[in-house]
Amino acid sequence: MHSPFETTPATPAIPITFATKTTWAAISKGLSEPARQFGLANDFTAKPGKCLILPAPDGQIAQVIFGIEDDSSKSRDLFRPGSLPGLLPPGLYRFANAPHDVRLATLAFALGSYRFGRYRKAEQPGVRLVPPDGVDVADIMRMAEAASLARDLINTPSNDMGPEELAQAAEALAKRYDASFKSIVGDELVAQNFPLIHAVGQASTRAPRLIDIGWGDTSHPKVTLVGKGVCFDTGGLDLKPSSGMLIMKKDMGGAANVLALAQMVMDAKLKVRLRVLIPAVENAVAGNAFRPLDIFKSRKGPTVEIGNTDAEGRLVLADALALADEEKPDLLVDLGTLTGAARVALGPDLPPFYTNDEALAGDVAAHAKGENDPLWRLPLWPAYDSWLDSKVADINNAPSGGFAGSITCALFLQRFVSDTTRWLHVDIYGWTPSAKPARPEGGECQAARAIYKLLSQRYG
Repeated sequence: MHSPFETTPATPAIPITFATKTTWAAISKGLSEPARQFGLANDFTAKPGKCLILPAPDGQIAQVIFGIEDDSSKSRDLFRPGSLPGLLPPGLYRFANAPHDVRLATLAFALGSYRFGRYRKAEQPGVRLVPPDGVDVADIMRMAEAASLARDLINTPSNDMGPEELAQAAEALAKRYDASFKSIVGDELVAQNFPLIHAVGQASTRAPRLIDIGWGDTSHPKVTLVGKGVCFDTGGLDLKPSSGMLIMKKDMGGAANVLALAQMVMDAKLKVRLRVLIPAVENAVAGNAFRPLDIFKSRKGPTVEIGNTDAEGRLVLADALALADEEKPDLLVDLGTLTGAARVALGPDLPPFYTNDEALAGDVAAHAKGENDPLWRLPLWPAYDSWLDSKVADINNAPSGGFAGSITCALFLQRFVSDTTRWLHVDIYGWTPSAKPARPEGGECQAARAIYKLLSQRYG
């Protein structure tokens, strides 16, 4: 990602003044009479997201007024300044006064500068910002570059982002930070006891694999990240309708966000022994596809009855989590685009998270709020665990009935984490359905920034 910041400007920067409907009257009184009349002629009232570009006598831009919410607004968007790269003409700008949160506004500016240009030329904004004093630009760019990585991976269609290509992206990241990389491919998954990953991916012409990255000093606390890498999900033999398949290129969003999180951790040189595990598969339809009511023995040992082939993400995560759990890491985190139930409950912008560690839950919630990377805790409700019972196997991957789908998925995964005391599961969406400030439509980086800040606090 090309930096949108100019830390050593050679020319004066155009000031951006943030105004609310409450402060606009006072701000307008401080303008010159022509500028004030220009604002009146344009009916500018500092409505959030609206931009007034004031001309200088020589025709250049004198300053910009940008509307944001009042401090008391319940719908205040701390990323509102992320709209600026798409609104302003090319040039160098600076904040003339403080928005609601200067650091988050600077981050939003960087996130809003993202463009996906793999398949057609994307017009780069050409809008650059002199970062405000006191803002850690290196950390802002660390998060923005990682978000761009996640967005690029998710936005790439499945014909160019299958299991092998996802592994190549992971290997490139490992090489960049001198990390170890290995991949268990195809039938070797069965030989090395990853039967669920193999079962989900066996029908595709593109071999399933388990991606494994290692980085950091072995004396540091072990942190393991697991990401769901279903590069396309047809639903398997329990076939999705065409509308349900439309954006299933994003079903590797957990893997994309885990790689983004790993990039932030390695770039910041956090004092952890990092391991990244990504089961990368395509859930396809063929004569050898796994079937409803098939039964497989998992890596952990319990047998799993297939209640629905479209609940495949939890299957591939189960084997990867079992592997991670064998090492008893200090912290185990998994991210996946897992259930429509999570979207029904909380919508696309607010992923639920699960943990039985109260201190961890509190820290996650605090950092999610502090980074404007929203997350909401849901319970690992013990009473629903019996819904996973099978009459012929140890567990069923998809209980019948439509209740508490995200919770039962989390409870399923919990069965495969028995020895690790600190486990965090996040059911992300990984997609922005309609553009918002700093969040263009398409693939999205969710939960990674909040967890990065959590790790920075604990292991920085």
